Amino acid sequence: MNIKHLMPISVVTLLLNITAVAVAPVGICYGRIANNLPPPTVIVNILKSNSISYLRLFNTDPATLQSFAGTGILLTIGVPNEILPFLASSANNAALNWLQSNVFTNIPANQVRYIAVGNEIFHKDPFYTPHLLPAIFNLHQALQTLGLSDSIKLSTPLAATVLANSFPPSSGTLDPHLRSDVVPLLQFLQKTQSPLMLNVYPYFSYINDRTHVSLDYALSRLENPVLDGSLQYRSLLDANIDALVYAMEREGFEGLPVVVTETGWPTSGGEAANVENAAAYNGNVLTQARNGVGTPRKPGIELEVYLFDLFDENEKVGEEFERHFGIFGVNGVKAYDLRFN
Repeated sequence: MNIKHLMPISVVTLLLNITAVAVAPVGICYGRIANNLPPPTVIVNILKSNSISYLRLFNTDPATLQSFAGTGILLTIGVPNEILPFLASSANNAALNWLQSNVFTNIPANQVRYIAVGNEIFHKDPFYTPHLLPAIFNLHQALQTLGLSDSIKLSTPLAATVLANSFPPSSGTLDPHLRSDVVPLLQFLQKTQSPLMLNVYPYFSYINDRTHVSLDYALSRLENPVLDGSLQYRSLLDANIDALVYAMEREGFEGLPVVVTETGWPTSGGEAANVENAAAYNGNVLTQARNGVGTPRKPGIELEVYLFDLFDENEKVGEEFERHFGIFGVNGVKAYDLRFN
């Protein structure tokens, strides 16, 4: 089987070591490329009423950040790709000033869990690759200056295309063309005890090659498992995560945690994009995370996963299904039955 059949086009999970918060280690992404989103107070109510305590934002919109201040919701805050060159500059304490002006004036530091620097840079915005690590280094130094480098971790969400091989998972290896950029990133993550972030969409793998990827495998409910030595895979999500784990181990980074920063299934607009499949996929992800079963390669290790997306995004470009990942309607009602607690 060709490895491209298993890895999604777009590219999420960290060991959750929180004992004080008795909730499932699952969050949700809040994409805002839409013109019909409800006001912040409604969004906070949706999250709280569904016991969602972890949220990923894709930028530092002040009003959005301020709406979550004091709610107890823990945030992963995104740094837009286009400002990486600015943050990579050391002039006038650019990174420190940016953090203070754009983040900590709007949200208490104790509500910031991660800062996701850029998004899928190597995959969709390679122009910014030279700026990624310098920006991360400068932001880390700024967090150190503020005394926050132990509590707020820095990373960057990667697409699954950082792997050259992914099937079977035990053959996972980095793309040799990206290795010179990815390995220094892994070194930083290991040194700072930060997670590797991965965006994983089995849906894309399925629609791109239905001949080799079954719907049940993509939906994490395969009855007859795919074998990899002594390990059994009933879930393409598990296989994708473990392929990355193996690839990191090959580079000498054993034990580096992984956070799934995006995964989900569309409800409309494409092949197999419907409410039933979205409910099945996201429900299986929630069950796996809530039960702490881990993956075949890392059994019993809890996964921190961020489901995509809070709402449909009606102004998103691309294929029609890209606009239909919403788990909730803009009226706050779930598009399908999905229990976070």
